[in-house]
Amino acid sequence: MSGAVRWGVLGAAKFARTFMAPAIHAAAGAELAALATSDPAKAAGFRAFAPGLRVHDSYEALLADPGIDAVYIPLPNHLHVDWTLKALAAGKHVLCEKPLTLRADQFDAVIAARDASGLLAAEAYMIVHHPQFHRARALVAEGAIGKLGHVEAVFTYNNASDTANIRNKPETGGGGLPDIGVYTFGAARFVSGEEPEAITHAAIRWENDVDVYVQMAARFPSFSYGATVSMRLFPRQQVVFHGDAGVLTLTCPFNAGVFDQAELVLENSAGVRSVERWPGVNHYVLQVEAFGHSVRTGAAYPCPLEFSKGTQRMIDMTFAASDAR
Repeated sequence: MSGAVRWGVLGAAKFARTFMAPAIHAAAGAELAALATSDPAKAAGFRAFAPGLRVHDSYEALLADPGIDAVYIPLPNHLHVDWTLKALAAGKHVLCEKPLTLRADQFDAVIAARDASGLLAAEAYMIVHHPQFHRARALVAEGAIGKLGHVEAVFTYNNASDTANIRNKPETGGGGLPDIGVYTFGAARFVSGEEPEAITHAAIRWENDVDVYVQMAARFPSFSYGATVSMRLFPRQQVVFHGDAGVLTLTCPFNAGVFDQAELVLENSAGVRSVERWPGVNHYVLQVEAFGHSVRTGAAYPCPLEFSKGTQRMIDMTFAASDAR
């Protein structure tokens, strides 16, 4: 196709209103054209920055809109697969919030539907579009820290008081690993290009049948890995790539520009310490632009479903390795 990709948003989620809809509106080659919500009041926050937005009163109506090329799906986790498949069947490209599925094998139906339709479907995994991750991957690959030996990742926040939050509800696919474990696990996989061979330790604390604290370790082909993921700890995020000749640290890897400024710190055995920063870079906008480029040109999308399936497989492995609830 040529011209701007015309987007519709399936549901008036707070995250969509705050981050993704503004990113679609701001992205080059994209048009925020429609929103589906049964509550007209929820449309006001979207129309504040996109006054010409069409509002449909059902998801089905938006999918039937011939003026929509692609949909963004920010619905609760347990609805992701069904509405992704419905959107593809309706002839729409799909960018669905993570986790797209709750088990790795659920990706197979989505991949098959993507291939049969000839449309683009992807998980909204924005961090790999940020230049800090491309820089980290290049530095590790070129040996800037020597041989990679260990990766440490942490992502935590505390939503214990927000009992109505879908992340605290098992029926909506809640839990820390589905919500933010995708980032700690996917970051290591993306930068290293490797897949985990085994989960060597997995301690999980459960509340209301959702994981709220996970401390785990894994073995990759050429390095060891450790991660802490929690919805019950003070906010913190960091990824460290530790080699035999240096250390590379991403101090704000996941919520760049919100939690803090994206920063990469490289220290090596030659006594060099360098710091790179990316002020003002919006990885949500970059994600939308990359998606649109693939839709318009047919170029390979930087974060295909096969990559996302690998992250979900690692989450599945961690749950399987943990103690009984």
